[in-house]
Amino acid sequence: MLEDLYRLLKSGHVQAQGVVDTMTQPVVVLDRNLSVTTANNAFIKTFAVDRDDVLGQSLFDLGNGQWEIPELRHLIESVIPKAAAVVGYEVKHDFPSIGQRTFLVDARRLVQPDDNSSSLLVIFDDVTERQRQSAEQEFIIAETRHRMRNLFAVVRAIAMQTIARSADVVDYRDTFLARLEVALRAQELAANRDTITFDTLLRQAVGELGAGRLETHGPPVQLGGAKVLSVSMIFHELATNAAKYGALTVHDGKVTVTWTVETGPRARTYLSCQWRESNGPRVVPAEEKGYGTELIEGMSAQLGGTSELKYEHGGLVATIRIPL
Repeated sequence: MLEDLYRLLKSGHVQAQGVVDTMTQPVVVLDRNLSVTTANNAFIKTFAVDRDDVLGQSLFDLGNGQWEIPELRHLIESVIPKAAAVVGYEVKHDFPSIGQRTFLVDARRLVQPDDNSSSLLVIFDDVTERQRQSAEQEFIIAETRHRMRNLFAVVRAIAMQTIARSADVVDYRDTFLARLEVALRAQELAANRDTITFDTLLRQAVGELGAGRLETHGPPVQLGGAKVLSVSMIFHELATNAAKYGALTVHDGKVTVTWTVETGPRARTYLSCQWRESNGPRVVPAEEKGYGTELIEGMSAQLGGTSELKYEHGGLVATIRIPL
């Protein structure tokens, strides 16, 4: 935007004023004395001023000095002379006429080729409402996470206080709570950031089950927040099975996870990941497909990917493909 306006104003096009006036963001052009030579309609409306009261006046004298903002003066007098342009300089100020506002200021020096005179193009982007909405959203997310943690604590307390009279019930309870905790941690990760590295998510999902016995090899891969929960559940389930029946049941057992990024049909990219257990007891497929296998297959399909489980002599080998 600044480059386009700069070219128009520099070349002296008559259309320049019309282009400036159609912009929805407040724009002013200042001469070498920092007096306003041009102010677009958005500037007049946003700051509730009259055009006749603005043109020819020093920017810092406008509105009985309400533009005498230390950050803005620093930008114009100190930063701009040393740089051809400044983008996204944040200025906060309480204007008497319009109240508290936060602006991102973009500015560029304009040098006229005919007489080598210079002027200054300044654009004000009002982000007050955006920042307010962002703050509200962050508060809601934080409150939601807090309530989820409280809810999990209640569910855990109820489950632990429920009398379990058989090993199967105890196993079910512990497995249920572990899955619930992984889901909760995954939701917190997804809420805190837009993306997360696959290696970080993998280690978080395996957790203490594979502490010290998990090896990972692969290029840096970023996963979007929408994939965090499903991927966490898949690899937590693999780690749980390894701790119950596979390589993590013995002292020398270990798990190696390798991955690559591949190009599939229609030029789609996939994360191709292999989970390989070694030095563990010999494993065989169950006579009936268990919930863990169904969860791995279901979560993979939900992501638009595939999963394949092989029960080799050295241990389980799982291949997971996830579209990126």
